[in-house]
Amino acid sequence: MKSFKADYIYPVCADPIKNGIVTVDDFGKIISVIDPALSTETFSSPVEQVSGIICPGFVNTHCHLELSHLKDKVKQRTGLVNFIIDIQTNRGADTTLVLEAAAKADAEMYDNGIVAVGDIANTNNTIDIKKSSKLYYHSFVETFGFIPGRAQEVFDKALVLLNEFKPMPCSITPHAPYSVSKELFKLLQKYSDTGQNLISIHNQECEDENKFYRYKLGTFNDLYAHFGLDITHFKPQARNSIQSILPLLTNKQEILLVHNTCTNLKDIYFLKRFDRKITWCFCPNANLYIENRLPKINLFVDQGFNITLGTDSMASNHGLSILGEMQTIQQKFKAISTEKLVEWGTINGAKFLGIDATRGTLEPGKTPGLNLITGLDGMNLTPESKVKRLI
Repeated sequence: MKSFKADYIYPVCADPIKNGIVTVDDFGKIISVIDPALSTETFSSPVEQVSGIICPGFVNTHCHLELSHLKDKVKQRTGLVNFIIDIQTNRGADTTLVLEAAAKADAEMYDNGIVAVGDIANTNNTIDIKKSSKLYYHSFVETFGFIPGRAQEVFDKALVLLNEFKPMPCSITPHAPYSVSKELFKLLQKYSDTGQNLISIHNQECEDENKFYRYKLGTFNDLYAHFGLDITHFKPQARNSIQSILPLLTNKQEILLVHNTCTNLKDIYFLKRFDRKITWCFCPNANLYIENRLPKINLFVDQGFNITLGTDSMASNHGLSILGEMQTIQQKFKAISTEKLVEWGTINGAKFLGIDATRGTLEPGKTPGLNLITGLDGMNLTPESKVKRLI
């Protein structure tokens, strides 16, 4: 067994413990979490003293492992439409290069204290990496198809890819409102209404997504023209994208809305009126990389929704670190505490992925991993904050 004593223990399921002690066995299972002020327990084995905060391992609910080879190959701050075109132009590469970059990214996440990942998959490239990884993966097999007549064909291809990922945790998911036709949404809804099919969808990453749905204006018209797509079938919806597609999403499954860069208070209130199981995921460093703006994250706090964190891909980020996402949020939204951010980066993600019985909190019997956060200013994160995996 190993015991660690830190300035603070963040169990997440309980208040922070000053000078707390956490003990784990050789397999990483939590044996005890002790507040010395309330306990007289003595230890026969040594207790390692560390400086900083000990918290559970992080959960990254949004990543694209298969795009890791695009690090530093996609221009920054050019806007979502140009980003998408850049991705499609550059994503083709030698399979060996793709796999080497994905394996390196998997190892980086492990070193950054991440224990579980919700990962987008458009190919089968990452299957073997995930099988041998130390991380828990749920693969979201993504569907694209804005042309109504191709909906069944696109869905059937997704089913084939899904079966390649089984029996690992996986599900079929729509990519984004602007890339999935109403007909394809309906096929996904029908499929999701039976069995288990966790959903993750890119949401409102730029103003032009809403502009396209409201008025059929903006740069998305250029995007469809670039790819030679006939979109005469699409009619303006006179409301934002999430309000337009929400009725097409299942009410039987948990739904992750990712990015939410241009989601406003009216959208949030709209969602609250519907019987949908919504979780918000923020990937602030990717938002800055692509659009050079952040979501109004303060609007989402205390609205009754689950909130999680993601890194997005190496194509839109300089690293895969949940701590890095937490630092960016707290720098901009100082009222959001480290304790709250740790909750978003641990138990909330574990709940969404359905793994909270074993991960997300420091409780006896769980195997959540142990992270040490250092470089703090009191209880606040700083640009110098680092994370070290203890277990």
